[in-house]
Amino acid sequence: MDYKVVNHASDLDTMNLSDFDVIVQLNYPPYTWSASGEKAFEKYIDEGQGGWVGLHHATLLGEFDGYKIWDWFSNFMGGIRFENYIAEKATGTVYIEDSEHPIFEGVPPSFDIPDDEWYIFDKNPRPNVHVLATVDEDSYRPNSDIKMGDHPVIWQNNSKKARNVYFLMGHDAKLMNTQAFEIMFANAILWAAGKK
Repeated sequence: MDYKVVNHASDLDTMNLSDFDVIVQLNYPPYTWSASGEKAFEKYIDEGQGGWVGLHHATLLGEFDGYKIWDWFSNFMGGIRFENYIAEKATGTVYIEDSEHPIFEGVPPSFDIPDDEWYIFDKNPRPNVHVLATVDEDSYRPNSDIKMGDHPVIWQNNSKKARNVYFLMGHDAKLMNTQAFEIMFANAILWAAGKK
């Protein structure tokens, strides 16, 4: 599979996104994009031109660094807005809700994600997305008072034509040494690209 690494949102202005089977939004917040970059991405997702796998910073939704919230992207992520996070990071236990989803092939029903920032949102995305997994906030090590209650951490938006999946985790590099995540991430890329 050929790939291209994009390090600046402005690069999207010169690319034809439909050339790509899948976009992996690894460490890229949904702001600083130009209007044309936003429109190209919206078209890619809305028309199902390819698939999308988003991690962590993709839900950094709000007014940041003088940029307004991207309403379309907020709705794509379930109509949420970033509210808080565990800045000191915590290990948490994730429980799969939809074990039949292809991204969970070979993944145990629960697993720990080490040292991550667990984002809290202004509301639960569950009514607007298909939740695939949640984190047990009582499992945080160290314990944290920053909690959301029912806390989805992996989901997809079935209202979009593009295959898509979002992983809330992704702040610490230790994630890539976590076997359950490695399997999920590889499965997700292949699934979103329509290869599995």
